[in-house]
Amino acid sequence: MCQPFAWLAISPKPALNGPMTAPSSLPRLQQSPRDPAFVQAPYLFYDRVRQAGRVVFWEDWGLPVTAHSTVVGGCLRDRRLGRAAPAGFGTTPAAHLAPFYDLEAHSMLELDGPPHAKLRAQVLRAFTSRRIAALAPEIEALCHQLIDALPEGGCDLLPHYAQHVPAIIIARLLGLDDTTAPDLLRWSHAMVGMYQARRSPEVETAAVAASLEFGAFLRGQMAKRRLSPADDLLSALLATETDEDRGLSEAEILSTAILLLNAGHEATVHSLGNALAQLLRQPQLWAAAQEAADNAPALAALVEEALRFDPPLHLFLRWVKEDMEIGTQVFARGERIGLLLAGANRDPAIWYDPDRFDPQRPGKPHHAFGAGAHFCLGAPLARMEMQIALKVLIQRLPRLTLTEPPAYADLYPFHGLNTLKVHY
Repeated sequence: MCQPFAWLAISPKPALNGPMTAPSSLPRLQQSPRDPAFVQAPYLFYDRVRQAGRVVFWEDWGLPVTAHSTVVGGCLRDRRLGRAAPAGFGTTPAAHLAPFYDLEAHSMLELDGPPHAKLRAQVLRAFTSRRIAALAPEIEALCHQLIDALPEGGCDLLPHYAQHVPAIIIARLLGLDDTTAPDLLRWSHAMVGMYQARRSPEVETAAVAASLEFGAFLRGQMAKRRLSPADDLLSALLATETDEDRGLSEAEILSTAILLLNAGHEATVHSLGNALAQLLRQPQLWAAAQEAADNAPALAALVEEALRFDPPLHLFLRWVKEDMEIGTQVFARGERIGLLLAGANRDPAIWYDPDRFDPQRPGKPHHAFGAGAHFCLGAPLARMEMQIALKVLIQRLPRLTLTEPPAYADLYPFHGLNTLKVHY
C-alpha cells in the first residue's frame, strides 16, 4: 500500500540522524513545525520556502527542503536518491528502541534497489486490482453501518466514521477480524508518533510497547494462517515463504503487514477528514459535493482535488546516494533533502490559483501519493475508500454542518484534524 503506501515513508528521525550543516549558499528559514499557527496553516511557510529559492535550509528541521513541484517530482523519480542511508552514513538506534526499529529494518519504505523491488513485487502480486475492486461493496456496506450507528443529532466524525472505514477495511484485507480494529488503531497511533515532530521519550516508550504488542499479535495470526490459509493478503504473503529466490522471510512479512495496517488507515483518515473540513467550511463546496456524489467522474475529480489541496503527508525525505545537483545546489553523497509534497501541490507554476479548492479543476498529477520507485501501492484503495465514504456520507446526511471550526492536530509531518464535530 502507500509508500507506502508512500504516505508513511517520511522517517525524518532527526534524533537519530542529526541535523545537516547548512551550505552557506542556501537561504535559511526558521519555522517550528510545532508552532500552533504553523500546524493550522503550514502553506504560508511553504510559500516562503518556494519564494526563497529552489532549495532552502529549514533550520528547525535541520535539512535542506524544496517546495517546487518540478524539483520535488524530479527527486522522487531520481534513482540517485533513496530511502536507505548510503553505506557509512546514518546512526544505529538506541538499544531501548530496538523493538521498534527491528520492525522498521525490513520495511519496504526503508529499502532501495533489489531488496525493495523484491518486497514490492510480492505485495503487488498479493494486493491485486481484483482483490481491491472486490472490496467496494464491503466498503459501501460498512459506511452505511457506521452511519446507522451515529449518535442522534451530531458527533465527532473522526472517531465515529473516518477512522473506522480504513482501519476495518485494511484489517479485513489482511484477514483480521473487525474486533481487532481498536487495538490496530491504538498500536498504529503509538508507532506513527515516532515519525512526528512531537516525538519525545514518552512517545518512544509508547511506540516500543506498541511494537512488541503488535508484533506478538501478528506472529500469532501468521501461525494460524500457516496451519489454515485463507483468501486474504496475509495468507498470500505467507505463501511466498517456500520460494527460495523471491520468497519473503517471516521478518519481512511481519514488517510488511504492520506497514500496510499503519499506512492503510492513517493517511486515509487524514485525507477523508481534511476533505470533509474543506467541503463543510464553504456551503458552495458542499453543494458541489452533493452534485458530484451521483456522478462517478465528478466524485473522482473532487477526491483528487482534495488530495492535492490538503494531503495527509507533507514532508518526504531522501538520502543522496552520489554527488549530484538538485535545484542548482550541489549535494554530496550522504546528505539528505526534504521534499515538501504539500508545498509542491500548491506550486503556482503548475496550479492556477493553487490556494483555492476547485472540484472542477482540470486533472493533473499531484504529489500526495509520491512518485517513482516508492509510489503509493495503496493509491487505488485509498481513492476508492475516499470516494465511497464521501458518497455515502453525502447521500445519507445531506444537511451535514460543522458545529465548531475544525482544527488540525500536532502531527507534523502528517497533516490531519484533531476533531470534526458536526450536526446532521
